[in-house]
Amino acid sequence: MEVKDAILASLEETKMVLSEAKIEKMIYLIRSERVIIDTDLAKLYQVEVGALNRQVKRNIDRFPSDFMFQLSKTEFAYLRKIDQNFASVTKARKYPPFVFTEYGIAALSGVLNSKIAIRVNTSIIRTFIKMRKILAADQSILNKVEQLEKGTDQLFKITFDRLELLETNTPSLLKKRRKIGIKK
Repeated sequence: MEVKDAILASLEETKMVLSEAKIEKMIYLIRSERVIIDTDLAKLYQVEVGALNRQVKRNIDRFPSDFMFQLSKTEFAYLRKIDQNFASVTKARKYPPFVFTEYGIAALSGVLNSKIAIRVNTSIIRTFIKMRKILAADQSILNKVEQLEKGTDQLFKITFDRLELLETNTPSLLKKRRKIGIKK
């Protein structure tokens, strides 16, 4: 019975770790890439940051620059200044962290072989996919708005052209009408 309770507790802990909202808060936009810092990934995978980075360095061929990169000292200092969450996560760090793109996180699944790592990777990849779908929907809406604006611009052009045509073709009687009001 104790083993079953331990397994259930482990599953509940994993569910807490994998909440989509929690993962979304860990995603930063750096160098036009959506990334997660190594500190947050280590927390999700329930390993030490050093252990995670050692595994990555042992398998560095799996992590080209579009999968993972290290922040510059300037980027690191700037992010600490502007983002309170980033500052609290990296407060004990002396060196800039490594950040992983969606592809780098997928590559981590080949490096970290625990059951937690597999579940976490699946959740993170699903979150990235969801975000991509949301951004695609936003782009679709923007395209529709642009099309509406173009159509509206055309309608206004037609309307103003016709008003000008009417104005130029109106009889002179309408142009020389009597003014209304008090004469001084």
